[in-house]
Amino acid sequence: MLYGQDIYTEPDASGNTLGNLGPIAALAGTWKGQGRDRHPAADGASEDEFVEHYDLQPIDAQTNGPQLFYGLRYHTHIVKPGEVATLHDQVGYWLWEPATNLILQTVAIPRGQVLLACGRARPGDKKISVTAKHGDPLYGICSTEFLEEAFRTNSYCCDITFNDDGSWTYLIQTELLVRGRPFNHHDTNTLKLVAAPTPNPLAIILKERAKQS
Repeated sequence: MLYGQDIYTEPDASGNTLGNLGPIAALAGTWKGQGRDRHPAADGASEDEFVEHYDLQPIDAQTNGPQLFYGLRYHTHIVKPGEVATLHDQVGYWLWEPATNLILQTVAIPRGQVLLACGRARPGDKKISVTAKHGDPLYGICSTEFLEEAFRTNSYCCDITFNDDGSWTYLIQTELLVRGRPFNHHDTNTLKLVAAPTPNPLAIILKERAKQS
């Protein structure tokens, strides 16, 4: 067994999440950018530009018994240029397990879809990728009956490149079955930092205690 026989004892964790995010450290903060989306439409396909506000903030370390994660809670909000109505809203977590170099992304979309995607990377990597597949009992995709029938997501892949200027670029590809017809739905954006991250709650408390001692 990877974690041994003891599934209850939790490891010691650092109170400083920002210092222990490994390959996802460069995601921390609040970001903004203008991207492009290719999606299914009644006449086949349509492409649109969008404006994205992506907020990723550190959380306290998380454990599953001996398994230890450091991570970021995120919220991305997307509108069309010059508009205020929400085009896309999404929340979730980016997590890293130092012991195995496992990266996880959880995705929850308020149209009745969730997924858990995985990949592996090491601190300092300039590129990271996570994937999920329909029907996978570990890293899979779950949707409503309507989405399964009309716009089934067969696979999800998110590739991120960390750029030398501090920005980062993602390419998300979702392989759909639109009424049984294959369709490659993809989004891409380059995001630039607009605000530094806030330390995780425990780090703030420990810093205040250190000042008082």
